[in-house]
Amino acid sequence: MAITAKQNPNRCPPHPGEVIEDMLEDLDFSKSAIAKMLGISRQQLHAILAARKPVSPEMAARLGKLFGNGPSLWLRLQAAHDAWHAEREVDVSAVPSLSVA
Repeated sequence: MAITAKQNPNRCPPHPGEVIEDMLEDLDFSKSAIAKMLGISRQQLHAILAARKPVSPEMAARLGKLFGNGPSLWLRLQAAHDAWHAEREVDVSAVPSLSVA
């Protein structure tokens, strides 16, 4: 019997930058070296790590290549983070709900 973890709907999914930060703790590279490997500035990397900047599809491709896990993981992390915030911050009260027959 498989056990699946349920995510607390009140807890924001991690920004990809948090996941990268955790991964970097296990690696023996400076953030400057990681930025150089990714072909981006240190400022750009720091903005992602601080969750001030989202992971774009292009950045997801770079991260996927660097860490060997492909871009899909990074895009899913960003989408989950964005969707959680959108559900709480976007006023949709005036938008009707359609039902398909």
